[in-house]
Amino acid sequence: MYGNRSVALIAAMLLLLLAACSEQSPTPPNVAATPQPAKPIVLKLAETWGPNYPIFGDATQKLAALVEQMSAGRLRITIDSANKHKAPFGVLDMVKAGQYDIGHSASYYWKGKDPNTLYFTSMPFSLTAPEQLAWFYYGGGIDLMQKVYAKHGVLSFPGGNTGNQMGGWFRKEINSVEDLQGLKMRIPGFAGEVLAKLGAKPTNIAPGELYTALERNTIDALEWVGPSLDLRMGFHKIAPYYYTGWHEPGTELQFIVNQKTWDGLPDDLRTILRTAMQAVAFDMYARAFHDSAENWAAMKREYPDIQVKTFPNEVLVALKRANDELLAEFAAADPVAKEIIDSLASYQAKARGWTAISDQAYLNSMPD
Repeated sequence: MYGNRSVALIAAMLLLLLAACSEQSPTPPNVAATPQPAKPIVLKLAETWGPNYPIFGDATQKLAALVEQMSAGRLRITIDSANKHKAPFGVLDMVKAGQYDIGHSASYYWKGKDPNTLYFTSMPFSLTAPEQLAWFYYGGGIDLMQKVYAKHGVLSFPGGNTGNQMGGWFRKEINSVEDLQGLKMRIPGFAGEVLAKLGAKPTNIAPGELYTALERNTIDALEWVGPSLDLRMGFHKIAPYYYTGWHEPGTELQFIVNQKTWDGLPDDLRTILRTAMQAVAFDMYARAFHDSAENWAAMKREYPDIQVKTFPNEVLVALKRANDELLAEFAAADPVAKEIIDSLASYQAKARGWTAISDQAYLNSMPD
């Protein structure tokens, strides 16, 4: 029998041997080299849309899935739709206050809080979707947007484009500028300011209340998006005149991120979140175009009574004149507004020259 001292000595030698072997053994291939945190970082997102809203809501769901996959579970996003937080037009305030970390909405909804947020969704007679995306990412648009939102303690990123939006659903045909007098229309953003200047009565209504407002004659007309989303809303059952667009040639939604939340993320997770937002925004643009093409074909086939109209030239000239006058007023009243307006105008002049001899010339040259 070995004594206690001998047992202790042998045990100690075995431990040393095992330790030496483990140091020399290669790491098993299934063991992650990067240590994982005990708990993932969970960010809360509030969206203006209802639960599972097509295209818009799909974008937030895809963002959450992509972020979790790219971060290997280290970063997760939970989503509260408008039916839960009950404030579709309160998303900016909730993200600003830290109640939510991220928001998905549209910048022009905040014109009552800060008029300079108007310019980052879409402007009448302004940039098309490709032109606007180029302005955002390479023409200084995102820098100007961050300048505006910095005072609110948040960051804003492009959140998905619908492309050119239709001019709206009308109960009655618009034949003259006089037909706009007293017209009660759901239309947000700068376009609402333009119509008000011509005597209309613009208002903003949450997405979930649009059909009811039109059905009950609370409004005479509304614009929403285009065939991608309008068909399932059923507006054609009430208002048969469907007008082509002038007011939102490239409507970009936004992701809003609380500045403190952003600053508190590790560098790699900030990169993952930024990359995922950009990927989701591009995907939404492609999806919106696809669904509009599909649904427009269905509209023509299933609802032949829909009358597609373009506003008379007299009306468009009046709208453009009112738009230019308002831009001059806004620019004169605020140096930041002037900087944004000048940037948009300058980039449009540059980009439109290329659009004219590329996409526009191509479409105009198609043989019959």
